[in-house]
Amino acid sequence: MPSSPEDITGSAEAADPLTTLVLHSTDNGVCWITLNRPEAMNAVTREQRERVIGLLADASADPAVRAVVLTATGRGFCAGADLRGAPATGERVPGDVARTIRLGAQRLIAAVLDCEKPVVAAVNGTAAGIGAHLALACDLVLAAESAKFIEVFVRRGLVPDGGGAYLLPRLIGPQRAKELMFFGDSLPAAEAERLGLVNRVVKDEELAGTARAWAQRLAEGPTRAIALTKQLVNASMDADRSTAFAAEAMAQEINMTTRDANEGVAGFVERRAPKYRGV
Repeated sequence: MPSSPEDITGSAEAADPLTTLVLHSTDNGVCWITLNRPEAMNAVTREQRERVIGLLADASADPAVRAVVLTATGRGFCAGADLRGAPATGERVPGDVARTIRLGAQRLIAAVLDCEKPVVAAVNGTAAGIGAHLALACDLVLAAESAKFIEVFVRRGLVPDGGGAYLLPRLIGPQRAKELMFFGDSLPAAEAERLGLVNRVVKDEELAGTARAWAQRLAEGPTRAIALTKQLVNASMDADRSTAFAAEAMAQEINMTTRDANEGVAGFVERRAPKYRGV
């Protein structure tokens, strides 16, 4: 069992260089996805982005995966998008920027939001720009004491992208979101927890162990019920009451066809702990 993000290296795929830049392993039903460019504070390249998107899609489809941990090595969780490797372009055509964002950063954030398994962010260091949004899109966010979150876009004269203006107001309200986005100040992990952006802050050396414990609890739970709950919560902020109530009722209708739902009810009736299998 990997005991820290760095320990995953030995069990990760090693077929080509990209697999060393985004490490991947599955252990006891938990899929670990680890950004591994510590020398660049894990600024994510286009190739890394596509690999993360693919791994999240694979996790959704794989019944052996029941929870996901997204983390990184070194001092940075993700310093944003690495544009240095982007191909040189000539004169900009109207629509190019919007298309690049739609097919790039927004696809990455959507892949986390749409993953059918619960995703835990283990934020080991600086999460800036799209890196902050990558963490905040996760279902549960653990942060090391040394971690910090930065809405860095305004420092570059840019509009927040990668879902930032969608995620932040829903997490902390529009006024706080504007404060972070207008000033671009560094937000320490403890303050992020106080605002509700982070579920829990732990000592740096306890981050991997806590992430493993949370993910293992999720992996032992009723996977389909958790997936449906995730969908309901993510959609609730954009739905009126009647739509949300209808979605809730339909989700429970679907869920009651699963073996885990029957097992959960049987466990209650028989006064024993249920054993969920994720189906």
